[in-house]
Amino acid sequence: MNIEKLTVVQMASFLDGSQTVAFAVASTKDERYKFVDGILKRYAYTQLKREDKGIVIRFLEKVSRYSRQQLTRMIQQYTEHGTVRRKQKTVNGFNRIYQPEDIRLLAQLDQRHGTPNGLMVKKLCERAHTCFNEAGYERLVNISVAHIYNLRKSTGYTKYRCHYEKTKSPKGIHIGERKKPYPNGQPGYIRIDTVHQGDLDGCKGVYHINAVDEVTQFEMVFSVEKISEHYLIPVLEALLDAFPFKIINFHSDNGSEYVNKVVAKLLGKLLIEFTKSRPRQSNDNALAEGKNAAIVRKVFGYTHIPQCFAERINVFNQGALNPYVNYHRPCLYPTTVTDSKGKERKKYDYKNMMTPYDKLKSIPGATQYLRDGITFVQLDDIAKKMTDNEAADYLQQQRSLLFKHINAEENKRNVALTRNVI
Repeated sequence: MNIEKLTVVQMASFLDGSQTVAFAVASTKDERYKFVDGILKRYAYTQLKREDKGIVIRFLEKVSRYSRQQLTRMIQQYTEHGTVRRKQKTVNGFNRIYQPEDIRLLAQLDQRHGTPNGLMVKKLCERAHTCFNEAGYERLVNISVAHIYNLRKSTGYTKYRCHYEKTKSPKGIHIGERKKPYPNGQPGYIRIDTVHQGDLDGCKGVYHINAVDEVTQFEMVFSVEKISEHYLIPVLEALLDAFPFKIINFHSDNGSEYVNKVVAKLLGKLLIEFTKSRPRQSNDNALAEGKNAAIVRKVFGYTHIPQCFAERINVFNQGALNPYVNYHRPCLYPTTVTDSKGKERKKYDYKNMMTPYDKLKSIPGATQYLRDGITFVQLDDIAKKMTDNEAADYLQQQRSLLFKHINAEENKRNVALTRNVI
């Protein structure tokens, strides 16, 4: 059936799917424009009823595969001029001054001179042409500085100029020394580690910074919202200042929260040696990791605690946890014994069990290790302020109040979120 001889009724039947029509419309734009023009003229589109016009438009939309918006523009052209003609848009544009070979020369020049600023590039092009008679720089002599930057962004430039930088090995980052500290019975060699208080629905929990002295097992626990520099550096300063003795060495694992230039600068300012764990030596920071389980996890558990409670947890740490751990909680201390084969072994005798504070006092000449302004008289007052049982009761009481506060605030938040959802 000839498609151009269809009636409007047959068009409607075709659109409803009840009329079988076999035809083909040319795929070129000129022929399709000609087809649309012929249909509009054959049916005198402007004289059709509103309903018939809709049928013709839907028919042309389906057959020509032009969009409704494009057909509307064609019909408007037919209404105004009585015909539909394709207008090929031709853009003359500007003549291209700088050719691919000029862009390649610019890329090579940048490569040689390390991508200098535009003014220097322009001067180098002038010198290459006028002073050294190098071929190819005739057009680049008159290039503007602004257009140099335009050409650097072009596809041709990036094709010629590819910059690759080899991945830097962490071995080349000389922050901290990989070695095991040897305190030789002297306090001030602390081991530090981070304990994360879990994730919940993609939200990070609070972070605990746990620092333990290797000889006395004097321990300080601080909490932060995040381990970024903004939050961590003030806490590290307070943590180092919280120990009653001078800090000589700061030892951590290879985590980036400690192995960075900002922490290294802080320790350098305080004249504290910075060391980090050696590869394949899992015991280098074992003391801090053991205290993570024995102290931090026993007190705070493994449940997610939102970061917004870090400040409240810090008050609990300084007021209850740290005094109890250092002045009222006994620890076992090793004694090195050499067996018959010459191998050194560590032995933990009950008689050597004492609190970290008592261990500090037992060190010969302990007074010389105290920080300026700190005396054992002041520390004795802290140690005797409560008995061990009273300190433990106070710790449990404050811990209960802390978690009640956290649970109450979380419940309020959940109720508010539920109301907002409803």
